[in-house]
Amino acid sequence: MALDDILTQVPIDDIAAKLGVSPDVAKAAVEQGGAVLLGGLAKNAETDEGSSAIQAALKKHEGTTRVSTVDDIDEADGGKIVSHILGANQKEVTQQLTESKATAGIDFGKLLPILAPIVMGLIANANKGKAEKADAGAEGSGGLGDLIGGLLGGGGNSGSSGGGIGDVLGGLLGGGGNSSSGGGIDLGGLLGGLLGGKK
Repeated sequence: MALDDILTQVPIDDIAAKLGVSPDVAKAAVEQGGAVLLGGLAKNAETDEGSSAIQAALKKHEGTTRVSTVDDIDEADGGKIVSHILGANQKEVTQQLTESKATAGIDFGKLLPILAPIVMGLIANANKGKAEKADAGAEGSGGLGDLIGGLLGGGGNSGSSGGGIGDVLGGLLGGGGNSSSGGGIDLGGLLGGLLGGKK
C-alpha cells in the first residue's frame, strides 16, 4: 500500500472543481497533502501516547469506503484530524504548502481537512486487517508505525528507523535524500524541521 492508494480514494476532479484548479494541480496537491498527513501520523506514532491516540481515532474510521464527491466528506472532522496530526505547527506547515510553486493556487487550509478523513479511513482499514491477522499469531510490537511506513511505501521497518520523517517522506516522494518532488516543496525538510527538530 502506498500513496497511490490515497489517490484512488480521492475524488480528484471534484476537489479540482471545488478549489478552482486543474485536475493535474489537484492531483499534485493531494500527493503533497497526503504525504504531510502520513508523515505527521508516522511522527506521532513514534511515542506510546501518540500511537494510542491514533489507534483510538482510527476506530472511528474503520469501514470507510471511497467517496465520490467532496460533499461526502466530513470536513469538520477532517479539520480536527489535521489539528491533531500537525499540532502547533499546523499554521506553518499549511502556509508553506500553500506557497509551494508546484501547486500554485491550492489553499491547503481547505484541502487538508478534505484529505484527512480519507487518509484515516485507509489506515484504519489496513490496521484492522493487520490486527485480525495478528490475532492468529503473535502481536507485532511496531504495529502502527510499521503500518504507516508501509502506507508511505517504505517497506520493512521504516516506521521507527533512525532517519525518521525526512527519510520516510523522501522515500514516499520517490526520490532519495533531498528530493523536492520536481521543483516543488521539500516535504522531507519541511516536516523534518517542523515535526522532528523541536522538542
